[in-house]
Amino acid sequence: MKIRPLGIEGAYEITPVQHGDGRGVFLEWYRFDTLAAEVGHPLHLAQANISISAGGVVRGIHYADTPPGQAKYVTCTRGAILDVIVDIRVGSPTFGQWEGVRLDEVDRRATYLAEGLGHGLCALSDDATVTYLCSETYEPARERVVHPLDPDLEIAWPAARPLLSPRDAQAPTLAEAGDRGLLPDYAICREYTDSRRIG
Repeated sequence: MKIRPLGIEGAYEITPVQHGDGRGVFLEWYRFDTLAAEVGHPLHLAQANISISAGGVVRGIHYADTPPGQAKYVTCTRGAILDVIVDIRVGSPTFGQWEGVRLDEVDRRATYLAEGLGHGLCALSDDATVTYLCSETYEPARERVVHPLDPDLEIAWPAARPLLSPRDAQAPTLAEAGDRGLLPDYAICREYTDSRRIG
Protein backbone atom coordinates (compact mmCIF):
# COMPACT_ATOMS: atom_id res chain seq x y z
CA MET A 1 0.00 0.00 0.00
CA LYS A 2 1.36 3.39 -1.04
CA ILE A 3 0.12 6.57 0.67
CA ARG A 4 0.82 9.87 -1.04
CA PRO A 5 0.03 13.26 0.51
CA LEU A 6 -1.89 15.59 -1.77
CA GLY A 7 -1.32 19.33 -2.07
CA ILE A 8 -3.87 20.07 0.64
CA GLU A 9 -2.69 19.39 4.19
CA GLY A 10 -4.63 16.47 5.65
CA ALA A 11 -5.55 14.92 2.28
CA TYR A 12 -3.98 11.71 0.96
CA GLU A 13 -4.24 9.29 -1.97
CA ILE A 14 -3.88 5.59 -1.15
CA THR A 15 -2.91 3.04 -3.81
CA PRO A 16 -3.22 -0.61 -2.76
CA VAL A 17 -1.18 -3.54 -4.00
CA GLN A 18 -3.45 -5.91 -5.92
CA HIS A 19 -2.81 -9.65 -6.09
CA GLY A 20 -4.61 -11.25 -9.01
CA ASP A 21 -4.75 -14.60 -10.77
CA GLY A 22 -7.29 -16.69 -12.62
CA ARG A 23 -9.52 -16.83 -9.55
CA GLY A 24 -9.81 -13.06 -9.13
CA VAL A 25 -8.15 -10.32 -7.10
CA PHE A 26 -7.24 -9.74 -3.45
CA LEU A 27 -6.10 -6.48 -1.88
CA GLU A 28 -5.93 -4.64 1.42
CA TRP A 29 -7.96 -1.49 0.80
CA TYR A 30 -7.54 -0.17 4.35
CA ARG A 31 -4.84 -0.68 6.99
CA PHE A 32 -5.24 1.29 10.23
CA ASP A 33 -1.57 1.00 11.16
CA THR A 34 -0.23 2.10 7.77
CA LEU A 35 -2.60 5.06 7.64
CA ALA A 36 -1.86 6.04 11.26
CA ALA A 37 1.88 6.01 10.59
CA GLU A 38 1.36 8.46 7.73
CA VAL A 39 -1.22 10.85 9.21
CA GLY A 40 0.03 10.66 12.80
CA HIS A 41 -2.99 9.11 14.47
CA PRO A 42 -5.39 6.21 13.91
CA LEU A 43 -8.70 6.73 12.15
CA HIS A 44 -11.46 6.29 14.71
CA LEU A 45 -14.08 4.18 12.93
CA ALA A 46 -17.57 5.24 13.93
CA GLN A 47 -19.65 4.71 10.79
CA ALA A 48 -19.40 3.18 7.31
CA ASN A 49 -21.48 4.44 4.38
CA ILE A 50 -22.26 3.35 0.84
CA SER A 51 -23.60 5.65 -1.87
CA ILE A 52 -24.69 4.57 -5.34
CA SER A 53 -24.94 7.26 -8.00
CA ALA A 54 -26.06 7.53 -11.60
CA GLY A 55 -23.61 8.94 -14.11
CA GLY A 56 -23.34 12.72 -13.87
CA VAL A 57 -24.45 12.93 -10.24
CA VAL A 58 -22.43 15.41 -8.17
CA ARG A 59 -22.51 15.10 -4.38
CA GLY A 60 -21.07 17.70 -2.02
CA ILE A 61 -19.32 19.74 -0.94
CA HIS A 62 -20.06 18.21 2.49
CA TYR A 63 -18.36 18.68 5.84
CA ALA A 64 -19.11 18.70 9.56
CA ASP A 65 -18.49 21.22 12.31
CA THR A 66 -14.98 20.76 13.73
CA PRO A 67 -14.37 19.64 16.38
CA PRO A 68 -15.10 16.82 16.16
CA GLY A 69 -15.63 17.05 12.40
CA GLN A 70 -15.66 13.90 10.32
CA ALA A 71 -12.56 12.39 8.71
CA LYS A 72 -13.30 10.09 5.76
CA TYR A 73 -11.59 7.21 4.00
CA VAL A 74 -13.18 6.81 0.56
CA THR A 75 -13.00 4.19 -2.18
CA CYS A 76 -15.07 3.27 -5.24
CA THR A 77 -15.98 -0.43 -5.39
CA ARG A 78 -17.96 -0.31 -8.63
CA GLY A 79 -17.68 2.00 -11.61
CA ALA A 80 -15.72 5.22 -11.32
CA ILE A 81 -15.88 8.64 -9.68
CA LEU A 82 -13.89 11.82 -9.48
CA ASP A 83 -13.36 12.25 -5.75
CA VAL A 84 -12.90 15.90 -4.77
CA ILE A 85 -11.36 17.33 -1.60
CA VAL A 86 -11.76 21.06 -0.93
CA ASP A 87 -9.87 23.10 1.64
CA ILE A 88 -12.61 25.12 3.36
CA ARG A 89 -10.60 25.86 6.53
CA VAL A 90 -10.44 29.60 7.13
CA GLY A 91 -6.80 30.63 7.55
CA SER A 92 -5.33 27.64 5.71
CA PRO A 93 -2.55 28.36 3.19
CA THR A 94 -4.57 26.43 0.58
CA PHE A 95 -8.01 27.83 1.51
CA GLY A 96 -10.41 27.57 -1.43
CA GLN A 97 -8.26 25.10 -3.35
CA TRP A 98 -9.38 21.63 -4.41
CA GLU A 99 -7.84 18.34 -5.53
CA GLY A 100 -9.48 15.60 -7.56
CA VAL A 101 -8.54 11.91 -7.58
CA ARG A 102 -10.10 9.31 -9.87
CA LEU A 103 -11.31 6.34 -7.86
CA ASP A 104 -12.45 3.26 -9.75
CA GLU A 105 -12.76 -0.53 -9.71
CA VAL A 106 -9.56 -0.92 -11.74
CA ASP A 107 -6.82 0.77 -9.70
CA ARG A 108 -8.93 0.61 -6.50
CA ARG A 109 -7.36 3.72 -5.04
CA ALA A 110 -8.75 5.46 -1.97
CA THR A 111 -8.57 8.92 -0.48
CA TYR A 112 -8.31 10.08 3.10
CA LEU A 113 -9.39 13.53 4.21
CA ALA A 114 -8.95 14.94 7.68
CA GLU A 115 -11.54 16.67 9.80
CA GLY A 116 -12.38 20.15 8.53
CA LEU A 117 -11.95 19.42 4.83
CA GLY A 118 -14.85 19.44 2.38
CA HIS A 119 -15.71 16.38 0.32
CA GLY A 120 -17.53 15.89 -2.96
CA LEU A 121 -17.69 13.48 -5.86
CA CYS A 122 -18.89 13.15 -9.43
CA ALA A 123 -20.08 9.79 -10.75
CA LEU A 124 -18.29 8.94 -14.00
CA SER A 125 -20.41 5.84 -14.60
CA ASP A 126 -23.88 4.58 -13.79
CA ASP A 127 -24.21 2.71 -10.50
CA ALA A 128 -20.94 4.22 -9.25
CA THR A 129 -20.68 2.67 -5.79
CA VAL A 130 -18.68 4.49 -3.14
CA THR A 131 -17.78 3.05 0.26
CA TYR A 132 -16.45 5.33 2.93
CA LEU A 133 -15.36 5.01 6.52
CA CYS A 134 -16.12 7.89 8.88
CA SER A 135 -14.50 8.96 12.13
CA GLU A 136 -17.79 10.21 13.61
CA THR A 137 -21.44 9.29 13.23
CA TYR A 138 -23.84 11.38 11.19
CA GLU A 139 -25.28 14.24 13.27
CA PRO A 140 -27.66 16.43 11.23
CA ALA A 141 -27.17 19.48 13.46
CA ARG A 142 -23.41 19.48 12.69
CA GLU A 143 -23.61 18.75 8.96
CA ARG A 144 -22.79 21.54 6.50
CA VAL A 145 -22.56 21.96 2.74
CA VAL A 146 -20.99 24.37 0.26
CA HIS A 147 -22.45 24.65 -3.24
CA PRO A 148 -20.46 22.31 -5.50
CA LEU A 149 -20.89 24.61 -8.51
CA ASP A 150 -19.61 27.71 -6.70
CA PRO A 151 -17.85 29.63 -9.51
CA ASP A 152 -15.15 30.85 -7.12
CA LEU A 153 -14.08 27.25 -6.41
CA GLU A 154 -13.78 26.51 -10.14
CA ILE A 155 -14.10 22.76 -9.65
CA ALA A 156 -13.81 21.05 -13.04
CA TRP A 157 -16.64 18.57 -12.62
CA PRO A 158 -16.56 16.06 -15.50
CA ALA A 159 -20.31 16.23 -16.14
CA ALA A 160 -22.03 18.18 -18.90
CA ARG A 161 -25.12 18.70 -16.71
CA PRO A 162 -24.33 17.91 -13.07
CA LEU A 163 -27.22 16.32 -11.18
CA LEU A 164 -27.52 17.76 -7.66
CA SER A 165 -29.70 16.98 -4.67
CA PRO A 166 -32.09 19.79 -3.62
CA ARG A 167 -29.95 20.36 -0.51
CA ASP A 168 -26.73 20.74 -2.51
CA ALA A 169 -28.43 22.93 -5.13
CA GLN A 170 -29.58 25.35 -2.42
CA ALA A 171 -26.29 25.40 -0.52
CA PRO A 172 -24.38 28.62 0.11
CA THR A 173 -21.21 29.48 -1.76
CA LEU A 174 -17.90 29.30 0.07
CA ALA A 175 -17.97 33.08 0.60
CA GLU A 176 -21.54 33.00 1.90
CA ALA A 177 -20.74 30.15 4.28
CA GLY A 178 -17.75 32.14 5.52
CA ASP A 179 -19.85 35.26 6.05
CA ARG A 180 -22.27 33.18 8.15
CA GLY A 181 -19.44 31.78 10.28
CA LEU A 182 -20.10 28.22 9.11
CA LEU A 183 -16.62 27.27 7.90
CA PRO A 184 -14.02 25.38 9.98
CA ASP A 185 -11.10 27.34 11.40
CA TYR A 186 -7.68 26.10 10.26
CA ALA A 187 -5.96 26.66 13.62
CA ILE A 188 -8.73 24.86 15.52
CA CYS A 189 -8.63 21.95 13.06
CA ARG A 190 -4.85 21.63 13.47
CA GLU A 191 -5.11 21.81 17.24
CA TYR A 192 -7.75 19.08 17.21
CA THR A 193 -5.67 16.86 14.91
CA ASP A 194 -2.51 17.44 16.97
CA SER A 195 -4.36 16.45 20.15
CA ARG A 196 -4.93 12.99 18.66
CA ARG A 197 -1.35 12.33 17.54
CA ILE A 198 0.44 9.26 18.81
CA GLY A 199 4.02 9.03 20.03
